[in-house]
Amino acid sequence: MQGRRAALALGVAATAALVLSLAASATIPVLKIATDPFTNSTSQHKTVVEPDSFFFGSTGVAAAQSGRFTDGGASGIVFARSVDNGASYTSGTLPGITVFQGGTFARVSDPSVAHDRAHGVWMVSSLGLDASVTGTAVIVNRSTNGGATWGNPVTVRAAAAGEDFDKNWSVCDNTTSSPFFGRCYTVWDDFGHGNLLKIAFSTDGGLTWTLSTTPNVGVIGGQPVVQPNGNVVVPIDNASETALGYTRSTNGGVSFGQAFTITSISAKADPGNIRSGPLPSAEISGDGKIYVVWEDCRFRSGCSTNDLVYTTSTTGTTWTAVQRIPIDAVTSTVDHFIPGVGVDKNTSGSTIKVGVTYYYYPNVSCTFATCQLRVGFIKSSNGGATWNAAIDVAGPMTMSWLPNTTQGRMVGDYISTSYNGSGLAFGFFARANAPTSGGSDCATATPNCDQGLYTFASGQAAAAGSLTANDPVVFTAKPQPGHSGFSHRR
Repeated sequence: MQGRRAALALGVAATAALVLSLAASATIPVLKIATDPFTNSTSQHKTVVEPDSFFFGSTGVAAAQSGRFTDGGASGIVFARSVDNGASYTSGTLPGITVFQGGTFARVSDPSVAHDRAHGVWMVSSLGLDASVTGTAVIVNRSTNGGATWGNPVTVRAAAAGEDFDKNWSVCDNTTSSPFFGRCYTVWDDFGHGNLLKIAFSTDGGLTWTLSTTPNVGVIGGQPVVQPNGNVVVPIDNASETALGYTRSTNGGVSFGQAFTITSISAKADPGNIRSGPLPSAEISGDGKIYVVWEDCRFRSGCSTNDLVYTTSTTGTTWTAVQRIPIDAVTSTVDHFIPGVGVDKNTSGSTIKVGVTYYYYPNVSCTFATCQLRVGFIKSSNGGATWNAAIDVAGPMTMSWLPNTTQGRMVGDYISTSYNGSGLAFGFFARANAPTSGGSDCATATPNCDQGLYTFASGQAAAAGSLTANDPVVFTAKPQPGHSGFSHRR
């Protein structure tokens, strides 16, 4: 996204088998499934950041930025594909996007993976950038053979004069009984006009797109979900990331109603010069229950550190009180951020499986030189009524190992969790090691950085947990004057 833009550096169109390597010192063994193939001298190599993922049955696709530029965007988009429920992967680059792979865009950012069951199409939407790091188009690469090969990008929407697109996200209606089965939706904002909300829908597998009627509101980070009845709900931050809200369509994306506030956001700035923020991560169960997760400090005295918190809705219009995910006690020093929630769409009611992959610091009182970045995972097999103990996945990472950006060192503005057809959870995340040569700082060691796309070596099964959190809210951020806000639901 612009202002928080993450760029994927990806290259050639051919799919190549990737040698999968086990990562050391992880409670969950992990696999490296994609690396940065680009060699242009203008971005940082080898770096992969900001993955998204999706499973449909035994096929899973993840995509991420590759070859991150300091001031925004990447050289291309890499993808990793599994056809055996996540046991093994092949990888490649999406074709025809940037000038480094036969395309026209100077850079690309913000990959989002979707699957259209009705048309048998896989999609990765992304943001095409020009050399001035302006979002000039929201685009979609399509695959009609299960993600094995991909076509050149289709334009969802090209920016007009003065427009500057940012932070796209895509989803499809895969419920066969839905009146809008087979429609796909892409959300983004126009940074050039105060982060104005934009949404488009497709009825032909992403070949053509129609602009929806949307409310006049400034937003960022919308992640649409589709309920079994065809209603499209878009949890989304306001433009200043001080409130979480939503907008909803009941007519297949033709129009979306007013954006309403769900809750204010209280978030502490994470230390260590990490690029992060309280963007929402949203997913939905088989019976249409929506989960939205973000980082928030409301349960910590004095907003001392961020927990991961969530709210749920079965209607898309009424939302539960914000709850804390009980990763550790409210007296801990742990700082949690950049969550990616996954929900098993084959579960519902009291047996909903929820998993969250996230980054964290064991001690929030750290600096760029001392922060130890780690990846964690936590799950629930009863819809969040209770949780299993959190699992340490990967790390520690030294901050200088990460690619540098104008907004801090970067693993991504989001990471991802997806459930395969067998009900096993997989986290997808960027993991950095020390540069292979050229010193310990990725910013100067390029092209010898060592940050790849990783996932769990085996999926995480559901299990009964006993952890709960019923902590009181003890901190609320004061509203900032002049910032964009939503209408309050009355």
